This record gives sequence, C-alpha cells and structure tokens, in this order.
Amino acid sequence: MHRVASSGNTSGSSRPRREKRLTYVLNDADATKHCAGINCLAVLKSSAADEFDSLFTGSRDGTLKRWSLSEDGPSCSATFESHVDWVNDAVLAGGNTLVSCSSDTTVKVWDSLSDGTCIKTLHQHSDYVTCLASANKESNTIASAGLGGEVFIWDIEAALTPTTKSSDTTKDDGTNGINGSASTLPLTTLRPVGSSNNISLHTPQPQGYVPTAAKGHKESVYALAMNESGTLLVSGGTEKVVRVWDPRTGSKTMKLRGHSDNIRVLLLDSTGRFCLSGSSDSMIRLWDLGQQRCLHSYAVHTDSVWALASTPTFSHVYSGGRDRSLYLTDLATRESVLLCTKDNPISQLAMHDDGIWVATTDSSVHKWPAEVRNPQKVFERGGSFLAGNLSFSRARVSLEGSAPVPIYQEPSYSILGTPGIVQHEILNNRRHVLTKDSAGTVKLWEITKGIVIKNYGEVSFEKTKEELLEMVSIPAWFTVDTRLGSLSVHLETPQCFSAEIYSVDLNISGKPEDDKVNIARETLKGLLAHWLMKRKQKSGSSALANGDMPSGKDISSRTLPLSRTEVDGNAENDSLVYPPFEFSVAFPPSIMTEGSHGGPWRKKITDLDGSKDEKDFPSWVLDCVLNNRLPARENTKCSFYLLPFEGSSVQILTQGKLSAPRILRVHKVVNYVIEKMVLDKPLDSISSDGAFSAGLTDGSLRSGLKPWQKIKPSIEIFCNNQLLSPDMSLATIRTYIWKKSDDLVLNYRIAK
Repeated sequence: MHRVASSGNTSGSSRPRREKRLTYVLNDADATKHCAGINCLAVLKSSAADEFDSLFTGSRDGTLKRWSLSEDGPSCSATFESHVDWVNDAVLAGGNTLVSCSSDTTVKVWDSLSDGTCIKTLHQHSDYVTCLASANKESNTIASAGLGGEVFIWDIEAALTPTTKSSDTTKDDGTNGINGSASTLPLTTLRPVGSSNNISLHTPQPQGYVPTAAKGHKESVYALAMNESGTLLVSGGTEKVVRVWDPRTGSKTMKLRGHSDNIRVLLLDSTGRFCLSGSSDSMIRLWDLGQQRCLHSYAVHTDSVWALASTPTFSHVYSGGRDRSLYLTDLATRESVLLCTKDNPISQLAMHDDGIWVATTDSSVHKWPAEVRNPQKVFERGGSFLAGNLSFSRARVSLEGSAPVPIYQEPSYSILGTPGIVQHEILNNRRHVLTKDSAGTVKLWEITKGIVIKNYGEVSFEKTKEELLEMVSIPAWFTVDTRLGSLSVHLETPQCFSAEIYSVDLNISGKPEDDKVNIARETLKGLLAHWLMKRKQKSGSSALANGDMPSGKDISSRTLPLSRTEVDGNAENDSLVYPPFEFSVAFPPSIMTEGSHGGPWRKKITDLDGSKDEKDFPSWVLDCVLNNRLPARENTKCSFYLLPFEGSSVQILTQGKLSAPRILRVHKVVNYVIEKMVLDKPLDSISSDGAFSAGLTDGSLRSGLKPWQKIKPSIEIFCNNQLLSPDMSLATIRTYIWKKSDDLVLNYRIAK
C-alpha cells in the first residue's frame, strides 16, 4: 500500500539519500465533515449535567473529529489533524486523553477536549498501526498493534512525561507550532522486534520511555481488546488464533484456535473471563478464557465480521461487517435478529445510551435504535432466527431467498459526510485534474490554486475527459492520489521543478511576453504564503537584515551541493504570489511533509504560524521559497533541425542541429527564420554550439525590427508535412506530431 511522506535512507547508507516530499491535500467541502470512510468510533460521557456527551470519529481521510451530541443533533466541535494517512482506530484513556493510530505507523495522543491539539506522537511501530485497546476510560494503559506483528503496551502518563533529546520513542508535538518535535535519535536506533515467543521488554534508551513489547505474533495483527482492570489483553490477526497476554509484563498466557480465517475484531467482558471474536470466516465465537476453550459459535453473518459491541452485562452482542448488516444476538439462546442493513460494509460500533452508533466505509455515521438497556424488546418485534454453528448455514439461508427482514428502516440520528473522490485524471496542461466522487459528481480542479473551477454534476467521466483533451505537452511535475478521499498532490525534487510556463499564458500582468515561471516554485510560494508572512512578522524585518535567519549560501550548503543547484534568475526573490497561485482561504489545503526531525506532520496552510525553525520542512522546499534556489533540472531543452520544406526554393539558413527550451513556441521559430531571411547575414542570436541564444529564445528581436506577424515574407513551419500552429511548443510538436525518439525536424517555407 501507498505510504505518505516516507523518509529517505539512513545516514549510514552508501546510496544517495532520497529527499522527502511535500504533499498538499485539497478540499472544496465543509471542513466539519469527513470525506472518506469512518474506521473508528469512541464515545465520551460528559462529567457534568449541563454538558453534552461527545462522539469521536476517525476516518480514512486522515483526520479525527469530535461531535457534540446535543438534543438538537450532533455538531462538529473540533477536528484533530496531524496524521498523514488513514486513522485506523481510536480509544479514550485517563485524563480526557484521546489516542489514535494510523497507517502512517504512528500512535498519537490528543487532548480530547481541546480544539485539536496533538500532545505527543509515539514512534515505535515499523508498519501500519491497525488497532488499539484501552483498559477503561480512567486508565492510562493502552495497547497498540499493526501489520508488523508488533504489540506494544503503553503507559500513556509515562509516555507523556517530558523526555530528553536521547529518547527515540516519543515525539513531543505540543512544543511545535507546526507539528514537529524535540530533536531525537533516528528511528533506526530502535532495536527491531523479533518473533520470539519469549517475554521481552525493550531495552530503555537513556532517559526515554519505551513501551512493553508483547512478542509472539509472526504476522499482521488486526484486533486487540483489554479488560477494564488492564490485567488481560487479547490479540488476533492473520494467524487465525486468539493470543492472550498479561499486559503488565508482556507475557503470553495462552493461544486459542478455532477460526479458519483472519480474526478481525475482539471483545472482552469487564472481568476478562469471556471473549468474543469475529472473523473473515463469517463466524462469531464465544470463548471462556478460564477454561481455554470455545463455548459457542454463531453463524449470523454471510461475510467477514468486522465490528462487535455488547450490552453492559455481556448477554447480547451487536455485530456488523462486510455483509452490510447489523445483527443483535442473544449469546445464551442463540436467537438473532437483523436490526438494519446499510449501503456499505460496517467497520465499527459504539454503544451510546439506548442506541448504537454505526460507522461504515462511507463518510457518514448513523445512530440506530438498539434497546441496549432491554434488548429483549427487539426480539418481541418478531423476525428472529436461530443462529447456526456452521459458517455456511447463514449463507445457504440467504441464497434460498429467506433472508431476515430488518427491524429498523431509518436511523435515529445521522452525521453526514461528503462523497470521497474515487477517480481522477491529470489533464495534459498539468494544472487541471478531473475528478469523480462516490456520488458520481464530476469536477475540474485547478491544483495551482486548490479550487474547483467547474462542477459538471453527474455526467460521464470518460466523455468529459475526452472533451477536455488538449494537444499540449507539459512535463509531469507532480503526482496525484485519492487515497484519503480527496486530492493529494505530491511534489518531489527535482522532478517537480521540470515544468515552466510563459507568464502570458497565466494572464500574469506586468511581465514581458517571454517571461517564464516555474510552476512548482510558484505553487510552493502560494502554499507557504501564510507561513512566510507569519515568519517575517515574528522574525522582524530588522532581524532578517541583520542576518539572524540563514542566508541563501547557508541553506544551499546544507541541502544540495552547489553543483546541483541553480538560482532561478527569472523569478523575483520575494514572497509575492501571482494570482494563478493564490490558494483558497475558504477551503485551505493541508500540507503533509517531513523535515529533518520530528517525523511526518499535517496541518492546514492557514494554521502554520511560523513559530518554529525550518527543520519542519524538507530542505529543498526552503531552498526554493526562501532563497530562490532550484535543483539542477534535466530535459529542459529540445534539439531540432530547421530545414527548407521539400520542393521549396527558400535558402538553407542553418547548418547542423539547434536547441531551445521545450516551451519555445513556433512563432518564435518563425521570428528566427524571418530575421535570417530579411537580414541575410549571420546573427549573434545563434550560439557557437548551434543553440538558440537567450535573446531569441525569449522571443525578442533586435531593436528596430517589427513584430513577426507584420514582417514579410510570411513564413510557415511544418513537421511531418503538417502545418504547425504558431502557439505550439516544441514539446507539443515532439509528443503529438513528430512521435519519434530522433531529433525533431522542422521545415519552413514562404506561405503561398
């Protein structure tokens, strides 16, 4: 799977270090709504009578949100933004602490009652962190596990204790205005977690907190559960067994077999004696941990079971999964009833008062009646069936057309999300991206401004793409993915600096006709305009004048060798942002990147307060926006031959091969031909190596000459016997007309 903001090689590697990339995430919808599937839920009961309960949701869009559950309906009261990939699970711990885990390999600790403050980032996992478990909402003990087979038990209070620079396990986000951390050792100093079955504690780094490691899993872990007292932990995953641990020591106490496929969800009763497990084999199993055996198997679902929740007495279980159905089952009598069906697979459940919140792979969350206090009321409505003990029994009933009818048709409350983007196409101009969301709406984005420039509605994506096809060739200076349900635009050096465009094509006023701008550079200036302004305000113009901030020489020597960098001579070394690169303030994009310390971070561009130093950004980004210095670029030139059109009587003007910028237009080649023909003498606009000189490649003719359109004779330029438009660039001609790897051949003649 795709990893966001991956770091480069370690300093000890002999291979070239890979520069960290910068990603910005676009949105055009209500920031209070999720735009991708909901992976996790957590309910916080209010401590005061005049306060409302809160629901926390974690999404594949990379954010968590807090919803105030008032009598008038849920409302978003905070967004927690710091993860750079899917949020996979979230639990509440002591002291109003919210803990989340993500596919970005981190566990993050938040103040649940804040406006979204990340207190600490815990770096211990080597792969996606898939699940969390907590003892109870007053305990500081939590467990985390993931695809690396690692299971860690954390004391959150100890993990939050300030550490010195020698700690490599925890990163303090609270001191950083961007989302960085205190300087720490590289993550590569962590001792790898093996697959030994012996109990093992990580050797603590000097003065740094290290969690307890429960070793035993050889494969991915998908599910965790802990009893209320924190004395028992269960885990399961692709090994198809339930492992039982003592979280206080990390020791493994037993292993339970019975499932025939991946274990996806686990649930313990308050005492820790009974355990429920849900699996991809579609079965729910009830285990007696004291007897170390399976008491019952329940064939309720027709597909993988992903979510379980029980009544307070552990007498009934609510279950959901890939079959999009929510069931209630009496664990003693095996009687089951279908509560509701959804349009998408059910990912997690959370009990709240007498109802149940249901999260799905859709961006919305719904609360359904559940009669939690007296579940027998549901069975009195009829429509129940007896759960079998073989996985195929429910599937067979479904195929026979006797599937149960859901008790409820509509939810009690709904928290609606926005449709996520499911399809995209980068257009040839490399500034527009066409998207289609899960509701079928097609939109056209301008990524250098972060806005939707046209909403086509529910139309054919393929037909619209064809209608927008342009015969233009621009280097691929960015990549895009929609993993988070929105457009994530990735910039990597030096590739992102490969595209240039004439200012006139962007309607930038006050610039010469042949002024060029580097698209990535101007985009970065637009993205970081707020940060640059805040940084300037905080440092003060006098501090900058006195050299308190790093000079261009200082930063360039720290980032890229001088031989591999070049100063962008055409661009002004200031923070001026051209209109085509002004990003929306109403829907500001979020930046995801990684600096020289602290790990990956994410924040809206309007929330960057400039309070921290440059170590939070990749060095090449700073080189660009602060010092106007770009890495050396390749493939910016196009070689070509300029020959008379076959059968034409015009003279031969050049000998040998010419070269010019890829974006050079045909009308500038016409200028060159006319000048040669009219003046009929060697020009200083051709360099000794046969390349177009700066004067002519920029389209300027020597003083006294008229514009090319008014000069006679009129010249036509051909390629492959096809007459070329004056606005075509050399790159476009090579891509769409020449279509060969050989050097381009252009032919000229006097227009008939």
